[in-house]
Amino acid sequence: MGNYKTCFCCGAELPADDIAIFRKLVNRGAEEFLCIGCLSQRLGCTRADIERLIEYYRSTGKCTLFV
Repeated sequence: MGNYKTCFCCGAELPADDIAIFRKLVNRGAEEFLCIGCLSQRLGCTRADIERLIEYYRSTGKCTLFV
Protein backbone atom coordinates (compact mmCIF):
# COMPACT_ATOMS: atom_id res chain seq x y z
CA MET A 1 0.00 0.00 0.00
CA GLY A 2 1.24 3.49 -0.83
CA ASN A 3 2.13 6.34 1.45
CA TYR A 4 -0.62 8.96 1.46
CA LYS A 5 1.28 11.32 3.75
CA THR A 6 4.50 12.23 1.94
CA CYS A 7 5.75 12.99 -1.58
CA PHE A 8 7.52 9.97 -3.04
CA CYS A 9 10.16 12.24 -4.58
CA CYS A 10 11.12 14.78 -1.90
CA GLY A 11 9.37 13.48 1.22
CA ALA A 12 7.30 16.64 1.81
CA GLU A 13 4.04 16.28 3.72
CA LEU A 14 1.02 16.20 1.43
CA PRO A 15 -2.10 18.26 1.98
CA ALA A 16 -5.34 16.98 0.45
CA ASP A 17 -5.05 19.28 -2.59
CA ASP A 18 -1.69 17.77 -3.57
CA ILE A 19 -3.18 14.28 -3.55
CA ALA A 20 -6.32 15.40 -5.40
CA ILE A 21 -4.49 17.20 -8.23
CA PHE A 22 -2.08 14.26 -8.66
CA ARG A 23 -5.06 11.94 -9.02
CA LYS A 24 -6.79 14.34 -11.42
CA LEU A 25 -3.78 14.91 -13.69
CA VAL A 26 -1.80 11.67 -13.44
CA ASN A 27 -3.65 8.62 -12.13
CA ARG A 28 -7.04 8.49 -10.43
CA GLY A 29 -6.12 5.26 -8.63
CA ALA A 30 -2.66 6.32 -7.47
CA GLU A 31 -1.41 5.18 -4.08
CA GLU A 32 1.80 7.23 -4.09
CA PHE A 33 1.89 10.94 -4.83
CA LEU A 34 4.05 13.93 -5.69
CA CYS A 35 3.77 17.28 -3.96
CA ILE A 36 2.75 20.22 -6.15
CA GLY A 37 6.38 21.35 -6.51
CA CYS A 38 7.64 17.97 -7.71
CA LEU A 39 4.55 17.44 -9.89
CA SER A 40 5.07 20.78 -11.63
CA GLN A 41 8.67 19.84 -12.41
CA ARG A 42 7.60 16.47 -13.81
CA LEU A 43 4.87 18.06 -15.95
CA GLY A 44 7.07 20.94 -17.13
CA CYS A 45 4.87 23.72 -15.78
CA THR A 46 4.94 26.12 -12.85
CA ARG A 47 3.60 25.61 -9.36
CA ALA A 48 1.26 28.56 -10.02
CA ASP A 49 -0.18 26.74 -13.06
CA ILE A 50 -1.13 23.77 -10.89
CA GLU A 51 -2.50 25.99 -8.13
CA ARG A 52 -4.72 27.71 -10.73
CA LEU A 53 -6.02 24.31 -11.84
CA ILE A 54 -6.84 23.41 -8.24
CA GLU A 55 -8.80 26.64 -7.84
CA TYR A 56 -10.57 26.04 -11.16
CA TYR A 57 -11.65 22.50 -10.24
CA ARG A 58 -12.75 23.64 -6.78
CA SER A 59 -14.75 26.57 -8.18
CA THR A 60 -16.61 24.48 -10.75
CA GLY A 61 -17.84 22.07 -8.10
CA LYS A 62 -17.91 19.28 -10.69
CA CYS A 63 -14.86 17.31 -9.56
CA THR A 64 -15.41 15.14 -6.49
CA LEU A 65 -11.70 15.23 -5.71
CA PHE A 66 -11.93 18.91 -4.72
CA VAL A 67 -14.81 19.08 -2.25
